[in-house]
Amino acid sequence: MGYELRAQYAEGASPSSAGPLLEIWHMTEEGETQALCGRRLDPAAWTQPSTAWGTPAADPFCRECGVRYLRMGVG
Repeated sequence: MGYELRAQYAEGASPSSAGPLLEIWHMTEEGETQALCGRRLDPAAWTQPSTAWGTPAADPFCRECGVRYLRMGVG
């Protein structure tokens, strides 16, 4: 099973908005919209490979997703 980072946007913003405002990155299973923390994310949200986790490209990152990802022994 693979993982990816999926964006959560600021209130009222979306991936189709002009200049969407990123609020935070979450970890999801590849192609899924429910983050490890339980939050449902926009299916059209920006994604990054899981290898971006822990780098400046994934900042800010959901702490709960990070803890769950580490506990799974993946990250």
